[in-house]
Amino acid sequence: MGYFACTAHVVDVGGRGYGPDAREVYEEGIFIPIMKLVKRGEVNTDLIHLVRNNVREADQVVGDIYSLAACNETGQNRLNDMLEEFGLEDIDTLAAFILEHSERATRERLADLPHGSYENEMTVDGYDEPVTLKVRLDVTQAGIVADFTGTSPAAKFGINVPLVYTKAYSFYGLKCALAPEIPNNAASLSAFDVKAPVGCILNAVHPSPVAVRHVLGHFLPDLMLGALAKMAPGTVPAEGAGALWNVHVSVRPTDEHLVEAPEARGAEVLVFNSGGTGARPTKDGLNATAFPSGVHTMPIEITEQTGPVVFWRKELRPGSGGAGTHRGGLGQVIELAPAPGYDIRFNAMFDRVGHPARGREGGADGAPGGVRLDDGTVLRAKGTQFVPPGRKLVLELPGGGGFGEDRGRDEAARERDVAEGYVTSDGAKAE
Repeated sequence: MGYFACTAHVVDVGGRGYGPDAREVYEEGIFIPIMKLVKRGEVNTDLIHLVRNNVREADQVVGDIYSLAACNETGQNRLNDMLEEFGLEDIDTLAAFILEHSERATRERLADLPHGSYENEMTVDGYDEPVTLKVRLDVTQAGIVADFTGTSPAAKFGINVPLVYTKAYSFYGLKCALAPEIPNNAASLSAFDVKAPVGCILNAVHPSPVAVRHVLGHFLPDLMLGALAKMAPGTVPAEGAGALWNVHVSVRPTDEHLVEAPEARGAEVLVFNSGGTGARPTKDGLNATAFPSGVHTMPIEITEQTGPVVFWRKELRPGSGGAGTHRGGLGQVIELAPAPGYDIRFNAMFDRVGHPARGREGGADGAPGGVRLDDGTVLRAKGTQFVPPGRKLVLELPGGGGFGEDRGRDEAARERDVAEGYVTSDGAKAE
């Protein structure tokens, strides 16, 4: 009848660890061809041994694989329950109904759009040099084609994006703006298409490294929205922080007593963090909110139990949202360090440090991000780095751009910003 599928992040599989430093995909982890985990009720122990010997946290990763299998089994059981409840032999008729109506509804939404070509260009930090993302949206009776001709070539490091990922986030941006309520399926997306030159950074080919493809991929919805703003001014939000500020921390014991203690252990800790979204045409942006990914992070109290790492500060970053009739969402400040007797190596995969989120319709840009030690030492926004003993890592996440001229902001909103600490009383920007 069909397959259930599920996806999840598992901790630190093989290779260099989760980060952008690899020069080829072979350095980034292990490639497992499609094969069966279980065959006729028997677990494929060869596959389990292969995985167990290529990860740093074997028990956790293997346990996660079994959890994913259990997730699919739960889906199967609930599908069987539904079939029994409604007396269905299969889901073919139901699927055909959903797909037919999804495509029709999407195309109805697109029918009244003004035909033409609408362009947008965005510059982001990249790894060691800025990257240009360029799109032209061709709107016709047949649908919308996003053409990325003019986009930068593939990078030497793992920030490249495969075409399937480019399609996913481009379609998502278009669908959010034009047909948000319609179910997300192959039929509702059939009105959209993507063209990207082979070998550009948005159509990377094997064996280009792609481990942190999300950094550039998460900018694509804002890139789409910027082009749509040319078609329908006054209706599209400003740019936001975009890419998640994931930080992958490897914590290892250094104190000789801890190194020798059987209970002492290192840890791999991955934390998802978000800056601010862009201001909307009628509302402020959202503070510390992931768009487009929608990813939530774990509470700090739980994260600190996964390994010997201490979060000293996690708070909104005053003044980081761009000014405007509607203010951009705030970023946040995060300060962390290893527990006593341990040291930290971290993989940085951050952006919008050199190129902040742009405001729209006269709104100001959001504040750029920053990566530093607590003594002021500036660190790189991408790549593996160390936190020296006695120092703390400080992440200053970017804010979203503002929408509309600042002089149009309601006075009550200004007073509320000051009262809630979103801006300083003198309106100063975040440092």
